[in-house]
Amino acid sequence: MKNIYMKLHISALMILTLLMIKSTAFAQEEAIADTTVQETPKARPVRPAFESGLLFDATTTTVSPSKTLEFVLQHRFGYMDDKKYSSNFFGIWGNANIRVGLNYSLTDKLTVGVGTTKIKRLQDLQLKYKIIEQTRSNSIPVTIVAHEIIGFDARDKSTWDQNVDSPGYKFSNRMSYFTELIVSRRFDDHLSLQVGGAFTHYNCVDSVYNHDRTSLSFAGRYKFSPQGSIIVAGDFPLDIKSLYDYKKDAGANTIIYDKPNISAGVEISTSTHVFQIYLASAQGILQQEDVMWTNYDFFKGGFMIGFNLTRLWNF
Repeated sequence: MKNIYMKLHISALMILTLLMIKSTAFAQEEAIADTTVQETPKARPVRPAFESGLLFDATTTTVSPSKTLEFVLQHRFGYMDDKKYSSNFFGIWGNANIRVGLNYSLTDKLTVGVGTTKIKRLQDLQLKYKIIEQTRSNSIPVTIVAHEIIGFDARDKSTWDQNVDSPGYKFSNRMSYFTELIVSRRFDDHLSLQVGGAFTHYNCVDSVYNHDRTSLSFAGRYKFSPQGSIIVAGDFPLDIKSLYDYKKDAGANTIIYDKPNISAGVEISTSTHVFQIYLASAQGILQQEDVMWTNYDFFKGGFMIGFNLTRLWNF
């Protein structure tokens, strides 16, 4: 009996020794594999080129992290076109415009937004998608974003059915669209720039105006302190005759809407808030309005005071 126990004990020791040898050999194989096959480290993105997803009226390439809610308040006073600035007190007593909006980041790349604007009672749905992102190694030198605005004019239907020359009311008359591709680069801790190309379409316009317009845009920020920046932007309509529906000189009293929307101001930012105060030449706030219906010249005194306020919450 004693010999049987001894044999069992020796057999168990042999089995345990074999298992330990096999385990050691397997661990060595894994170590060798780890040293021979290494994953390429993922390129780290740079910090966003702009503090907020909004610069004046323009959308920037900045997309907030997933599950971030952004509240947006945009306010535009009236034009300061009275040379004495007495009748409208620098535009503050003039015809003001305001937009209130919410943007929510579904992912780190995709944001959806909604908003409402006072003038024309415009309601909007916005989508922004980050296609590629600038990296710190400069392996990807720029950030590229696609941006879409769908506008809905909520005024009374009589707006489109006032006389025999009007096209008559259709629900689709209320719709307008703005599609843009934006490219930005953060050059260093101070300077960021972006450029964009856009196409604007209105389903319904007065018979002397065109339905479509293309435009180029630019925006820049120079950060002079941890919280403060100088900001500039512009939207420039392009005069492409192949897109004309009607002649621009259709009548002596026809207003020509072909001026660029120029904005310049100061931005103050924290981790959750951005405040911008500025001068701008367009009153529309929505980008399709700015591109399509601006007739004031910024460099000839055709501007107004505006401010933006944004606030972020993480959920």
